[in-house]
Amino acid sequence: MKKTGPPRAAIRYSQSFKLKVVKDFEQGEISGAAAHRKYGIKGNATVMRWVRRYGCGKYGKVIRVEEAGEINEERRLRQEVRKFKEALADAHVDLALEKAFLELACQEMDQTPEAFKKKHAGKRRMRR
Repeated sequence: MKKTGPPRAAIRYSQSFKLKVVKDFEQGEISGAAAHRKYGIKGNATVMRWVRRYGCGKYGKVIRVEEAGEINEERRLRQEVRKFKEALADAHVDLALEKAFLELACQEMDQTPEAFKKKHAGKRRMRR
C-alpha cells in the first residue's frame, strides 16, 4: 500500500557544502556514515555519490583517455562480431538443410542415414 500523508520537503545542499564533506571524507577525517550522521544528511548513499561525483577520482571516478584510432575500434569490433554471428547462423542453416536433404534422399533409397554413411564412408564415387 502507498503511504499517505504530507509530502516531504526536498532538501537541497549547496555546492560548497558538498565539496567540504567530500574533502573531509578524502582526507580521512570522517567516514561516509559518520558524515551522514554528523551533518544530518538524508539518504544513506548520498555522501558516497558526492564523493564519486566531486572527488579526486580515488573512489570511483574513472577517466579514460583514447587516441584517435581507438575511438572507432570498439565499433569496428562490434561489427566484426556481428558478421561472425551471421556467418555462424548461415552455417547452421546450411547444415540443417544438408541433414534434411540426406534424410529425404535416404527415404527415397529405402535406407537409414546411418547405413548410408557407413556404406559410403571413404569410398570413391563411381560414375554411371
